[in-house]
Amino acid sequence: MWGILLSAALAVRLGPMGPDAPARQPQLAANSSVVALAFGAGNAIWYTSSRDGGKTFAPAVKVATAGMLPLGRHRGPRVALAGNAVVITAVVGNDPKPGGDGDLVAWRSEDGGRTWSAGKIVNDMPASAREGLHALASDGKNTLFAVWLDDRGGAGKKLYGARSTDGGRTWSANVAIYRSPDGSICQCCHPSVAIGPTGEIVAMWRNWLGGSRDFYLATSRDGVTFSPAQKLGTGTWKLDACPMDGGGLAMTSGKILTAWRRETGVFVAEPGQAERRIGDGKDVALASDGAHVYVAWTDGSKVELWTDGKLETLSNSAGFPSLAALPGGGAIAGWEENGAIQIRRLP
Repeated sequence: MWGILLSAALAVRLGPMGPDAPARQPQLAANSSVVALAFGAGNAIWYTSSRDGGKTFAPAVKVATAGMLPLGRHRGPRVALAGNAVVITAVVGNDPKPGGDGDLVAWRSEDGGRTWSAGKIVNDMPASAREGLHALASDGKNTLFAVWLDDRGGAGKKLYGARSTDGGRTWSANVAIYRSPDGSICQCCHPSVAIGPTGEIVAMWRNWLGGSRDFYLATSRDGVTFSPAQKLGTGTWKLDACPMDGGGLAMTSGKILTAWRRETGVFVAEPGQAERRIGDGKDVALASDGAHVYVAWTDGSKVELWTDGKLETLSNSAGFPSLAALPGGGAIAGWEENGAIQIRRLP
């Protein structure tokens, strides 16, 4: 049976969505009344939501089916809540060969996810988003911002972005957030983006500069002009390869919080401050409810959770965690486990 199960421990399990369609790459968002979850299965994008803070979820609805939906290594759909709309983005295409096509497409729903609009392409250079790595953020009202690894202009990945000010109906002309002077940012690491309470947009990505694969961020007030790139942390990772691993980003109480992997370590850092090592692993996610900081990652087959200095194992056989802060306090976590998505409320 495919669907949703609720355990006595208030852990929710979704999927698989069919015998050959494991549920993968969960992404969470939350506002005062809804916890939203998007994920991929096969070549389809799925959505479900909770009205009770993540204790139970409605049956999943298929948002769209594509000829190709990349789902490996942090690819897959993203979800945001913007006013009365739910917005999902994903990179989809038709050519499964490496270097084929791929556009960043946005779908929106105004009836709680029951029905969805036709997809709208966000990147204004066809096929330039084919790497499949992107991020989406909302201010909770009508403004959204998407960032992605872009191939336009020849060899090398750049970080591009676009803004919507009408809840995802339309998107701005694309803006170049960062181009590495060495020719490319890290080619296979997903970026992150957040919008602060005053409208400030923060984009974060793994750079490739001087032989190092370190994290950088840039900020913008208008979604058009971004500040010069600022390196995070004081250490560096000299690596002649792509680790295929992004990080986590949150804005709360006027602070920018980041979490990411360097070599075998997991670190948290604020801009301009030294990083703090909190564990070992990869595939890092971050959320903060203002009072507490939550960081999740995988260490081997385990999903680990760090909360204000305390470490807990969420699962012994899982991967690719996602986190979202709950407006009333606490957070919610989701991860891949045995072909399904497992969801758990965190205190």
